[in-house]
Amino acid sequence: MKMPSLALGERLSIWLAAQTFAGLGLVSMVVYLFAASDLDARQTESLQHKRELVEHVLAEAHSDRDLPTLLHKLDDFFLGHRDMVLTLLKPDGSSLYDNASRPGSTRRFKKIAFAYPYWESAGGALSARMALDTAADDQFLHRLAIALMSASMIGALLVSAGSFVLVRLGLRPVRSLVAQTKELAAQNLHRQLDGSQQPRELQPLVQQFNALLDRLSRAYEQLDGFNADVAHELRTPLATLMTGIEVAMRQPGLPESTLDLLGSNLEELRRMAGIVNDMLFLSHASSGAVARREPVESLAALAQDVSDYHEAAIAEAGLQLRIQGDAAGDFDAPLLKRALSNLLGNATRYARAGSVIQIDIAAGSHGGVSLSVCNEGPAISSDHLPRLFDRFYRADPSRAQASVNHGLGLSIVDAIARMHGGEPFASSADGTTRIGLTLSTGPHNSRSG
Repeated sequence: MKMPSLALGERLSIWLAAQTFAGLGLVSMVVYLFAASDLDARQTESLQHKRELVEHVLAEAHSDRDLPTLLHKLDDFFLGHRDMVLTLLKPDGSSLYDNASRPGSTRRFKKIAFAYPYWESAGGALSARMALDTAADDQFLHRLAIALMSASMIGALLVSAGSFVLVRLGLRPVRSLVAQTKELAAQNLHRQLDGSQQPRELQPLVQQFNALLDRLSRAYEQLDGFNADVAHELRTPLATLMTGIEVAMRQPGLPESTLDLLGSNLEELRRMAGIVNDMLFLSHASSGAVARREPVESLAALAQDVSDYHEAAIAEAGLQLRIQGDAAGDFDAPLLKRALSNLLGNATRYARAGSVIQIDIAAGSHGGVSLSVCNEGPAISSDHLPRLFDRFYRADPSRAQASVNHGLGLSIVDAIARMHGGEPFASSADGTTRIGLTLSTGPHNSRSG
């Protein structure tokens, strides 16, 4: 399975953290090596200095030839230098002095060897080995390495977090553009993206996108105008054909088969005339037409008028109708009746026999009104819901009711909702489908009942 790609902010944060860790790690390595080299030089210098002191003590013993005094002086000397170890071997290999085994000594040493003439053996020399305990310095280097590594990791994390915040702040203009593009729809392609607050690098993108919107808007207007022109031009021929068929059907002596054929053709022409009228209405709505508002005291009464018109179809389908709630406001009553009639006809076709169709009228957000029709029946797939209000779209792929429903009813509901400053909505789950529209009201207040 393909893993999702990281966001730009996450990728930049990771890269900056890696680069910061590598840079700080390199600097830490240089500091560590410099500290180790400095400590090694100091250890060597300390050994040389202690060697000179030991040689001085041996020189005094050589002149006095007093071995007990020599051993006592060496013990006194190393009593204050517990980090030093000295081993003196006679020319025959026997030990003259050795403090390596005293308590407190460690096994990590920096060593130096030298020879000194031995007064009790002509031509012989003492073999001396000095060692400096480096445990303290080794511990310091270990702590320094941990501190530098921790600083590198913490620095990388801080840079990563800081860069993530800075990248999010830097991408704020892009998110603003995304929010603006989400508001674009076929009805407002004339709107332009606001690039006044965008950085210079994004200005060409905004300009090209706005130019694309201009081209799409012109193309959409031309297509909509073409649809309106075609529909307008078809009205007269269709009216002429329907009139001619009606006149022909009144002629006496026509065979029954001919009358049936003419009647079928007349029904098809009337259906085509309905499609043409609906296309003209949608073109008019798309051109920016708004509802002609007038006071409506009761949407429930308006819904009752529409339900009376559909009473026969509802009874024939074995359904019941219920109206829930009420509201008042300034609306275009004929348009609302048309929208509600389309919703009610749609619910009647698909409702389960014996169920109840409910018209809900409720107060919406920001003082608006929600008008919806709910029915029980087959659920609509989530793939179809976003396209229910598209022109000539049918959720039923078989198009079994194409002769009754030409696919513009919900598009008209969409247009009427937008003419009232609202929008359509649809939901379907658990065998219940709700389709409706929101409306902005005038000075009247909504009321539930």
